[in-house]
Amino acid sequence: MDDIMKDRIEQLVDYIMKWCLWQFHSRAWDREKQNEGILTKTMQLLCEEPVELETPADRCYWVDAVFLAKGFKNTCPWLATMDKKDIKLLMQGLKDRMDYLTIKGSLNKELTNPLY
Repeated sequence: MDDIMKDRIEQLVDYIMKWCLWQFHSRAWDREKQNEGILTKTMQLLCEEPVELETPADRCYWVDAVFLAKGFKNTCPWLATMDKKDIKLLMQGLKDRMDYLTIKGSLNKELTNPLY
């Protein structure tokens, strides 16, 4: 991954950390599902692909994804210059980074407490 892609991922992480609350869910498995659901649907919206809305969870993630895609477009004009393949790579890098920051690299012991 080149420095430009890493910088762009960090810009998206910064937006999420400032404007979104969903990354603070209290259990690791919830964070994993939310990161996957919201960021996948955001990628689909940015790439103008169909978004599955079959379940209540799908619709919940879609609402956050609509907000996120709009925010990304408004604050990161460089997104409009990227092709769909590069947007997908960017969003996978963003998901990997969010998984690390909110789950794998987190020092929050409540995330892995089986009684919580």
